[in-house]
Amino acid sequence: MGRSNRAGRARPPAGPDATAAADETAPPGGRSHGQGPLVRPVDSGTAELRPDRDRPRGWHLLLDGAPQSMVDLDDPTHLGFEYQRRIGHLIDLAAPPGRPISVLHLGGGALTLARYTAATRPRSRQQVAEIDTALTELVRSQLPLERGWQIRVRGADARSVLERAPEGGADLVIADVFAGARVPAHCATTEFAALAARALAPGGRLVVNIADGSALAFARAQAATLRAVFPEVCLVADPAVLRGKRFGNLVMAAAATPLPVEELGRRVATDAQLGRIEHGRGLVDFTAGAAPVADAAAVPSPAPPPGVFR
Repeated sequence: MGRSNRAGRARPPAGPDATAAADETAPPGGRSHGQGPLVRPVDSGTAELRPDRDRPRGWHLLLDGAPQSMVDLDDPTHLGFEYQRRIGHLIDLAAPPGRPISVLHLGGGALTLARYTAATRPRSRQQVAEIDTALTELVRSQLPLERGWQIRVRGADARSVLERAPEGGADLVIADVFAGARVPAHCATTEFAALAARALAPGGRLVVNIADGSALAFARAQAATLRAVFPEVCLVADPAVLRGKRFGNLVMAAAATPLPVEELGRRVATDAQLGRIEHGRGLVDFTAGAAPVADAAAVPSPAPPPGVFR
């Protein structure tokens, strides 16, 4: 779930009759804007593909009205949501430029981050856990992946896939898991983080995307949860989100070895949206005494306020 940049706006649907009557057959290269938006029921609710106003081959994926992903079929390196750009920076910093890596994506959506990795790091081996198989079928048919990309999608719960992941097999574990617009409780605990730590290769990193607002109780608890498992943790978010002024995404990175905080900060500073990094003492202060969350006490992230996606 995320917020798009000002230059990546989705066209509103022309009306319920137009979306219902839209052509569902995409040409081999993917859906064209001329076919219009597409609404289809999937396992987790109602999925909608909307054309991007500024990119001739750009598409926005919404689930039950909540923005989930943005894909440009002409440019898989384009990341239209601010949280995706921040994760993109961490993908870029995972190894020397162009070197293939092994990535486990927990949560798939439109496979935006897997596409980005495949385009910027050819021959990377990627596995995606996406529980909504109908959504995956929709994405594959309308927004197809390029041939040669080594992306395997498994229709299963993210945590169950993580539990079966080979020990030390992933350079990156990217947890972008949402049920609707909320992070599921069982994917936000110390046990979940420990499973991710087990799956990481030496020097590997866990990247987590969550959403919160107002008092940021969930985000503070998540920071404490990751700090209970990993010696190195940092957080990136819009300063307005960190002040509780608006609901939005927070990206956290965790590792057993030092994180590239300075270089990440330089890259975040080039983004169109403001971003602030909390690390070390600043992150400890951000947690504000929050306790790590175990399975027995886990709760999902808060629901977005009404109208936040309008």
